[in-house]
Amino acid sequence: MPMIWQVVPTSEQALGHYDRVTSIHLRPLWESDLPVLERLTVDPLTAGAFDWHGFRDPGARRRRLAEDGFLGRDSGNLAVALDHDDSCIGDVSWLAVPTGPTSTCWNIGIVILPEFRGKGYGTMAQRLLSDYLFATTTANRVEAGTDVENLAEQRALEKAGFSCEGIRRGSQFRDGRWRDMAIYGRLRDDPAPAV
Repeated sequence: MPMIWQVVPTSEQALGHYDRVTSIHLRPLWESDLPVLERLTVDPLTAGAFDWHGFRDPGARRRRLAEDGFLGRDSGNLAVALDHDDSCIGDVSWLAVPTGPTSTCWNIGIVILPEFRGKGYGTMAQRLLSDYLFATTTANRVEAGTDVENLAEQRALEKAGFSCEGIRRGSQFRDGRWRDMAIYGRLRDDPAPAV
């Protein structure tokens, strides 16, 4: 199966061991991926404490896949897939966010099945997604926010080349209360993440 995005060496530092250690790639979502993604939508234990925001319409993903394959002009999703068998273990998403009258940046997100967390897949997927967005769009900035208590995601973003830029207070409602979010950004000209 063809891979849509994987590590392409632009320098010795950029390649490192990422492509061998994590063994993932990003590709368009397929209908066969929907059960994995629906599980992440309707099961609080699978979604996890930081990604559970209440029950959502499980059919929404199927409708979006039929509409535009999750590859819209201002938003999209790609499967995070294992290299050895191309199976979907989660997805990455992006959304255009206005940053001025004539400019936007990409806000990205990720969700991965619990059995694949803590193995470096999230770091690599977010790095691949930001590299992909810089290579295929004119955006100068990719950003991500995560709950201030989600230390694993903060480490993953930092390893993927993002810098912590501050805290956005009371900006996300989850589990009955408003939560503070740590905001991370990566610019087009930032140095490649260290391996």
